[in-house]
Amino acid sequence: MEMSIMQDITGFKPLYLVLVACLLLGLMSTMAGCTDTNGEVEDDDRIVVVVSIPPQQEFVERVGGDHVRVILLVPPGADPHTYEPAPRVLAGVAEADMYAMVGSGIEFEIAWGEKIAAMNPDMLVVNCSRGVEPIAADRMTDPHIWTSPRNAKVMVENIRDGLIEVDPENAEDYHRNAAAYLDDLDALDAEISAAIAGSGVRLVLVDHPSWAYLARDYGFEEVAIESEGKEPSPKRIEYLIQLAEEEGIRVVFASPEHSTRSAQVIAEAIGGSVVTVSPLKKDYLDNMQQVAAAFAGSVSR
Repeated sequence: MEMSIMQDITGFKPLYLVLVACLLLGLMSTMAGCTDTNGEVEDDDRIVVVVSIPPQQEFVERVGGDHVRVILLVPPGADPHTYEPAPRVLAGVAEADMYAMVGSGIEFEIAWGEKIAAMNPDMLVVNCSRGVEPIAADRMTDPHIWTSPRNAKVMVENIRDGLIEVDPENAEDYHRNAAAYLDDLDALDAEISAAIAGSGVRLVLVDHPSWAYLARDYGFEEVAIESEGKEPSPKRIEYLIQLAEEEGIRVVFASPEHSTRSAQVIAEAIGGSVVTVSPLKKDYLDNMQQVAAAFAGSVSR
């Protein structure tokens, strides 16, 4: 199911101001050379690909190999729900050949996706969520599609097809690189399946609802402390403490991109601990192995 992110952006900076600023910066960048992810000047013939979040950077670099250079819009540690990219990063959009957007409705893309596409009308926009079955949550679609390796495979295939469209001369390399990375994702899928099934974990308590796709694909339930982006009420905290005690939960998982205050309160009440897991690390394969191991090890035996 393909979902549009071109939603109402009322309340954000006027589009024409953003366009003027970024076109000027893009002109300066073009005159001086190319701009990398840190705003440094480079000069090469690689395909320039813009991505929204760090996991996509790994996807593009593994598929594109030496043929691509990636511009990351939301850096590690930033919250894509609220982040606004720096002008020096946006300047690189003017020279990009392709924008691989997540496409599932992350707030960063709702706010900036239309503006980014308008900055470079010749840039191919690839919706990485095309072909992913969405999960409804909080009266909207859960945007965290990449947190399941099975969805990551679909995203990688969409990226591969986009790179072939903008750079058909290197299509063979993109096919070969994608196949190798898809094999790695298949191995990760099998490893996570075995870890979760062997652990007997049924429920994972998290501060921010980032793991619904992982939970759906591997047979456990995610219970989030916050709801609709808001801190929990005292009544909900009381309910979650009771649920954790009934289920034998002694670990509360928190994202470093969000406040851990409520997670700490619940962990202290149940005599447990807070473990940090991030859905936004660039080293996707290693990170997902660690997340799955943490979830599997959270069961009270």
